[in-house]
Amino acid sequence: MKRELILVLDFGGQYNQLIARCVRECNVYAEVHPYTLAIEEIKKMNPMGIIFTGGPNSVYEESSPHYDPEILNLGIPVLGICYGSQLMAYMLGGKVTTAPVSEYGRTKVLADTSSKLLHGIDEETDVWMSHTDYIEKVPEGFRITAHSSVCPVAAMENAAKKLYATQFHPEVTHTREGRKILSNFVYTICGCAGDWKIDSFVESKIRQIRDAVGDGRALCALSGGVDSSVAAVLMSKAIGKNLTCVFVDHGLLRKDEGDQVEAVFGPSGKYDLNFIRVNAAQRFYEKLKGAEEPEEKRKIIGEEFIRVFEEEAKKIGAVDFLVQGTIYPDVIESGLGKSAVIKSHHNVGGLPDCVDFKEIIEPLRMLFKDEVRRAGRELGLPAELVSRQPFPGPGLGVRIVGEVTSEKVRIVQEADAIFREEIDKADLPKCPGQYFAALSNMRSVGVMGDFRTYDYAVVLRAVNTTDFMTAECSEIPFEVQQTCMRRIINEVKGVNRVMFDLTSKPPGTIELE
Repeated sequence: MKRELILVLDFGGQYNQLIARCVRECNVYAEVHPYTLAIEEIKKMNPMGIIFTGGPNSVYEESSPHYDPEILNLGIPVLGICYGSQLMAYMLGGKVTTAPVSEYGRTKVLADTSSKLLHGIDEETDVWMSHTDYIEKVPEGFRITAHSSVCPVAAMENAAKKLYATQFHPEVTHTREGRKILSNFVYTICGCAGDWKIDSFVESKIRQIRDAVGDGRALCALSGGVDSSVAAVLMSKAIGKNLTCVFVDHGLLRKDEGDQVEAVFGPSGKYDLNFIRVNAAQRFYEKLKGAEEPEEKRKIIGEEFIRVFEEEAKKIGAVDFLVQGTIYPDVIESGLGKSAVIKSHHNVGGLPDCVDFKEIIEPLRMLFKDEVRRAGRELGLPAELVSRQPFPGPGLGVRIVGEVTSEKVRIVQEADAIFREEIDKADLPKCPGQYFAALSNMRSVGVMGDFRTYDYAVVLRAVNTTDFMTAECSEIPFEVQQTCMRRIINEVKGVNRVMFDLTSKPPGTIELE
């Protein structure tokens, strides 16, 4: 699909995905690639603009990630953010050193709004800083366009060469006018028209799938979650009855969820799909026996999924394609180039080396979660399905800390059902974006009915997020917390303690594993 592209080169920053998502909110397509991407590849991609991300390193250290300075001579506009700004200065002969005063958090800067990058923002504005080093001297040909009380170069530019840099992070919500700054970059500086629309994505992807599959047959790994459901309907519109959806109930679903998925997508549901349900709980429990480390569990579940799909494909007949609901955060978190692996998603980093399908189709691979929801609405999926609670492919396997057993699954299912029921009943003015119960691996002494107990602690988690790359803890009223605690301890056998997880993402992940 030919479209305008903003290329995000990742130098190890924690907000790399957020940069791409903010650019896409401007209706301009963006992709994240590792900083090791060859300059010849960049030329082939023909981006309208390039963004250097932040990163944890110091540019003046030999081991730090650097790039060929030739990239700054391509005539393509470049925006350096945080480490990216320091790298730009360093490559062009400026001076970067340890700052006398580090800046972390919300900071006021004074901006020169005659800059194309900063045009239209307030002359004094709040930004988000996170740096120990700073640019002490700008390169020749650059001018300073923003500064704070302790940072002399909060932004700089060489407008003639289309090179711009900010020490602060315009992509985070704490930078009050960050979206305006990024919009200025992609539209005013890069000259984008804004051709990234979900409706055009859906139409183009359907055509693309038809061309790729032809008369071939595809098997879709359907979990009933938002991602796989949107992938299934998209594939169905493209190839019709040449698609078979296989729903593997691995025994790690939420309470009654297997029956709910079958009711929506099965023979009595509204979608005219070839639907197969495979009940494989015992099989997965056996494979997971003794596994405690979360990465190991993810890989076991991922491989077993594939083996079940392979077996079902053989029963169906010749199936060339496996369809998965992989989305962009899955790809990035599973490791992008030399970036760190946060967690192996079962449909990306958790795939076994040998897969008995000619090709894997991932129609949503380049979409963020909010974009997947918009695609679902464009495809006509019901609101209750498109907006439903996200659920990881490995299911409760990554909401149980330590070894997975059928008894632990029962505890989580019942506690989770109670928590979700009480949140729904509370009708909160700001409902959490995701909320669930998890099971810690901690057992402790309690007293119930004058008897000593030695049971598990359930952990309740609720977060607000739109992109699922960053998240903040939701404020649940204390009386609702108390109701959840009493019900779970009284109704769920094997639990004598309830805790609430207040951690944001980062530093945590949304799942508790």
